[in-house]
Amino acid sequence: MSTDLFEHRAVISGIGQSAIARRLDRSGLQLTLDAILAAVADAGLTVDDIDGLAMFPGGGVANVPGYANGNLYEVQDALRITTRWRQGLVEGMALPFYGPAQAIATGQARHVVIWRTVKEGSAARAAGGRPAYGSTKPAAEGPQAWLLPIGMLSPVCQIAPFATRYMYEFGLTRAQLAWIPVTQRTSAAHNPDAVYRSPLTVDDYLAARMISSPLCLFDCDVPADGATAIVVSAVETARDLRAPVRIEAMAGVVDGRPAWDQWEDMGRVGYATAADLWARTALTPADVDTAQLYDGFSIEAVWWLEAMGFCGTGEAGDYIDGGKRIALGGELPLNTWGGQLSGGRLHAGFGHTAEAVRQLRGEAGARQVAGAEVAAVTNVGGIESGAALLTRW
Repeated sequence: MSTDLFEHRAVISGIGQSAIARRLDRSGLQLTLDAILAAVADAGLTVDDIDGLAMFPGGGVANVPGYANGNLYEVQDALRITTRWRQGLVEGMALPFYGPAQAIATGQARHVVIWRTVKEGSAARAAGGRPAYGSTKPAAEGPQAWLLPIGMLSPVCQIAPFATRYMYEFGLTRAQLAWIPVTQRTSAAHNPDAVYRSPLTVDDYLAARMISSPLCLFDCDVPADGATAIVVSAVETARDLRAPVRIEAMAGVVDGRPAWDQWEDMGRVGYATAADLWARTALTPADVDTAQLYDGFSIEAVWWLEAMGFCGTGEAGDYIDGGKRIALGGELPLNTWGGQLSGGRLHAGFGHTAEAVRQLRGEAGARQVAGAEVAAVTNVGGIESGAALLTRW
């Protein structure tokens, strides 16, 4: 294990979020600026301190309704700042703060703000309630040319076969899987910004309409409108910051064919990333106080529990059964803000990172994990995965 890691030269100094709801009457740029200004203030900085900007995704996917909002140049113009480093991309390391930390570690910037803004709730309504995926181009291109003609309009259609395989191979039942959304909804009740806060039971889950078997309505994250911003700063500025959080380790590996439908087993997508992560730290899974694991679909949280070593391969069903282990007050409180299943699809690990920072600062209110010192954060975008360990300053 190396002790000279680039991520140790950066800290997460600020987090900020706009209003979050199923639909908001504000533009993507307005939501973006709300989140950025909140994050900068949270760090104890001013806008003039920011010398780096990054967004996920870049403008290359702007044709997907509601998916990308507030581009780099709009934001820089609105903030009236000078930047030394900029990044806007969708095909990169699958962690919000990976690129900014690299820029800071190499001396290209001192304070970078990165954001993710979605208007997918509004876009879905404009599309008549249908998922706002696919393309607005007149003809499908690339992988979509093979997927759209057979009705695979949404990622859930591509994830579901892998969930079926996992259930067959390891015996996970839907009654066990239910404990991911049910437990996260219980946590969401303590989050005033969560999209859904009303109680959810296992019976409610089992009675819900199927979206793509074996995944039902409550297995899918909630399209929402909102923005999250994260400020990453040079470690030597820490004494001037309000409440920095350490980046102990992070990793991201793509080790299969870069296409969702061509993976042998998407349930193993996080294993190589997790192995790299643990190789960069002396910490172990037993040291983690709370896990903010990507949950675009409930089955992805199951896969991450196993990949990160919180339980063995094929053991997640028993691990989550009954919900006690992953609940607030349990041995590994999971997605304590409600995750994307109840808190809203803030996407790409941004909501998960914001919650990890709150927990480590002791600022999570009624959902605070007592004495939280180490938080795990993961993200997956199909075949791209990222994982990090954050620690209290």
